Amino acid sequence: MKGWRDVEKGGVLKSTDSSTAYKTGEWRNQRPVIDYSKCDKCGACWIFCPDAAISFSKEGYEIDLDYCKGCGICARECWKRAIAMVAEEE
Repeated sequence: MKGWRDVEKGGVLKSTDSSTAYKTGEWRNQRPVIDYSKCDKCGACWIFCPDAAISFSKEGYEIDLDYCKGCGICARECWKRAIAMVAEEE
């Protein structure tokens, strides 16, 4: 019987590219679209995105559709209503 010193440590990441290696955007049935005329660059969408699919550029925030799962949290948290969820095209 193994003692506690013989058991391999758990919760150790052996690779740090695990989440970026899998593009999960194809799962969604809706995608967010930003209306930059309404966006005040507050960052609420970036803060609340559970997939870290939103990044900031000179023009404002951009959504990486390779990783966005279409949950709509960014649209719900945007108090300027600058993000709309639209149906994915077949």
